[in-house]
Amino acid sequence: MFDIRIGTLIPAGDAVSMIHQLNPQGFESYQLNFDKSVQTLDFDEYARTVREAAEDRPLAFGLYGNTIQDPEVRAAIEKLIRSAPLLDCHVIGLFAGADPKKTVPENIPGFRAVFEPLVRMAEANGVKLALEGCGGGWNGSSGNIAFCADAWELIFNAVPGEALGLEWEPCHALECLADPISQLRRWAPRVAHLHGKDGTVARDVLQQYGFNGGHPFMWDRTPGFGDTNWADVFTILLQAGFAGSCDIEGYHDPVHYDDMEWTAQLTALNYLKNCRGGQEYFRGPEEYRGYQGTRRHGGR
Repeated sequence: MFDIRIGTLIPAGDAVSMIHQLNPQGFESYQLNFDKSVQTLDFDEYARTVREAAEDRPLAFGLYGNTIQDPEVRAAIEKLIRSAPLLDCHVIGLFAGADPKKTVPENIPGFRAVFEPLVRMAEANGVKLALEGCGGGWNGSSGNIAFCADAWELIFNAVPGEALGLEWEPCHALECLADPISQLRRWAPRVAHLHGKDGTVARDVLQQYGFNGGHPFMWDRTPGFGDTNWADVFTILLQAGFAGSCDIEGYHDPVHYDDMEWTAQLTALNYLKNCRGGQEYFRGPEEYRGYQGTRRHGGR
């Protein structure tokens, strides 16, 4: 089988009805996005119905709020960690959060106080916490400090451990004019989950107006319509031993949206499958497979 599955993000509350529609289209995994209302959810019954709908496809969770500052967000994440084994879920995407009045370095003690116990709980339940990389504001005004490589260095030094990683995508690198491929080559061993979202940078607009004016120079894009070569992305991840899911984060593309949303996602699904190595796995004749020897498969 392929080490990387290609799927999509869906609202947790609509999971069963959406999964039944998406399975026949070839989606191989799903990230279920929750909010703080998960605290009132009967997870035993929810897990049973979603597990039946998913038909053994890998599932990830997502819950995005200010984890550092909001105790309700932390409590909701704790419930997801405890409930993850019911759906054989091994990854939860989340924001680090932040005190927006503080710089990124000033937020690190608060991050450590919140995430050390969360990481211990995740380890005990066989779950990885994957920090989503959107945000900005090194010197304050940030709602999520895990948005750049310098912050990741501080974060992983403060809270080491295999249960804490990144939920990476090229789009957030492009937003800050970093090169996604260079960034990923350095951070691939820390990637726990992949969001299928790309971006387009209008270099001509930057050259004429710079990035401080009123002219937009970057747009989120569905994979296959942006600047990134995803064959390079998957090559780097596979060489680093990654095995997991790339779930398409739709609902952002300024060109293919509304009635074009799912047509674009299907295009991205097939594009990403080709980039990861193929649409369908074919074991083929075993008499001869070349000179490289046995391929090293990734692990969770």
